[in-house]
Amino acid sequence: MGEIVRLQKYIAMCGVASRRNAENLIAEGKISVNGQKIIEQGVKVEIGKDKVAYSGKLIKPTEKLYYIMLNKPVGYVSTVKDQFERPTVIDLLGEEIKARVYPVGRLDYDTEGLLLMTNDGDFAYKITHPKHNIEKTYIAVLGGGISIKGLQKLREGITLPDGFKTSPAKVEILESKAGLTTVKIVIHEGKNRQVRKMFDAVGSKVKELRRISISTIELGNLPLGRWRHLTSFEISKLKNI
Repeated sequence: MGEIVRLQKYIAMCGVASRRNAENLIAEGKISVNGQKIIEQGVKVEIGKDKVAYSGKLIKPTEKLYYIMLNKPVGYVSTVKDQFERPTVIDLLGEEIKARVYPVGRLDYDTEGLLLMTNDGDFAYKITHPKHNIEKTYIAVLGGGISIKGLQKLREGITLPDGFKTSPAKVEILESKAGLTTVKIVIHEGKNRQVRKMFDAVGSKVKELRRISISTIELGNLPLGRWRHLTSFEISKLKNI
């Protein structure tokens, strides 16, 4: 008898999606077990016995796990495929990675910097789930400046136009010259375009945005558009958060 696991965990083990996104695939009716479409959460399957399919294709747990750091350029979307046929971060990996990997979280189309990619669903879940409060550090170049009052609002937490209240951010001015202000900001949430919206809310416009670290993992001198495998030490640090 094989191990019995929840369906969303099995999907993550197959490298199809994180557990969280696997729940969406189930709800959308894209997963079947032994030929029967599954749309409710909580179904369990037996590894090695039950036949699980995604969009009609059988999936099996991935044997080799990949953990990748990418320095994403502006102009790439953080998805496996894009409905508008824009370049995706997968295009930057080339032919070396044979497994189906996917982004851990995302970076906006017009944001560059550190993006993690993997086929380990449990790893992706740990990094992206809000309850783990993993810090992400960005360097933002603002057109013009930012007021002391604006900095204070960001440090206290600010309500965005959609009603979302951000947690207190760590913010410091790094440089101010020639009508541009460079700011370092650290947050642990990951809402769509959150950093840009936060600065917009205090009257500052982001002209450039780059993510330089996730938790203790730093982008370092990895060239723009290039990628590397995470070291075993880096993987261990992230898994033990």
